[in-house]
Amino acid sequence: MMNSEKNKKTCTDEVSDILEQYDKKIKLPNTPDQYFFIDKIKVIETINKGIPYSFFNRIQDYSPFTESEWATLLSISTKSLQRYKSTENYRFKPLQSEKIIAMTEVTKAGMDLFGNIDKFKEWLNTPSYALGNLKPMELLSSSYGKELVMDELIRLNQGILV
Repeated sequence: MMNSEKNKKTCTDEVSDILEQYDKKIKLPNTPDQYFFIDKIKVIETINKGIPYSFFNRIQDYSPFTESEWATLLSISTKSLQRYKSTENYRFKPLQSEKIIAMTEVTKAGMDLFGNIDKFKEWLNTPSYALGNLKPMELLSSSYGKELVMDELIRLNQGILV
């Protein structure tokens, strides 16, 4: 791919490319632009092996989360995250790898809906009536909260307002 073509890639394209490295996806009927992993075993194997820092670094570049937010989401210090960056061939632990995949899915869904990282960040940091007047960002630290955020992104994408 030529540089000019590469520069035209959007954040959503980059996240899609990253997801495709780790699994095949299908578009489910009645879910506009919502993709789900179809090979759960491959995802589990990838998580158990640990996501390499190089993969995380690409996700981090195109996600709405700051380094500090990533550290919080991964339950580590920012200092540890910086140390991992300088460690050759570092792989995250399975629990952290699972969270990275989950946040990639959230980023993909958010970018599909908002099409702009700044609008998506604003939504993540604005209290939502549908989410109990909590900010979506406050919910992402748990798997249940992530599911609530994903459900709300899907509803918004389908035009269902609460």
